[in-house]
Amino acid sequence: MLWAMIFLFIVAFAAASLLPLGSEWAVIAALELAYAAPVIWLVATAGNVAGGLVNAWLGRESLRWQHKSWYPVKGKQLVRAQTWFGRYGQASLLLAWVPIVGDPLVVVAGMMQLAYWRVLAWLIVAKGARYAGLIWLWQA
Repeated sequence: MLWAMIFLFIVAFAAASLLPLGSEWAVIAALELAYAAPVIWLVATAGNVAGGLVNAWLGRESLRWQHKSWYPVKGKQLVRAQTWFGRYGQASLLLAWVPIVGDPLVVVAGMMQLAYWRVLAWLIVAKGARYAGLIWLWQA
């Protein structure tokens, strides 16, 4: 069981990165292998939240290179993303679980210098609810 949960944590962590990877299949596989649902929820949520915190850190740290020509987000794009986040605020992190937009949203939260404890709280709610819903639907 330990190795399966370590694997689940790693997959959930990687899925929270900007890599095109999902973790739903690993959660479902763990459920099918008859591991305890609360443990699966806890491990997957912890891994995904940890990956999200790395995204917030990357966003915060990336600003030091915004003046470089290779920086991926140019002036207008950065201002637009920051304006959007400023308009919708921290609660927009409830969408952190959404594919394609969720992970960049957490990066923008880091760029906006949102306190890590706030990012942590929103990510636990958003990603925890997502995994709870997935587990509940699979077991229904």
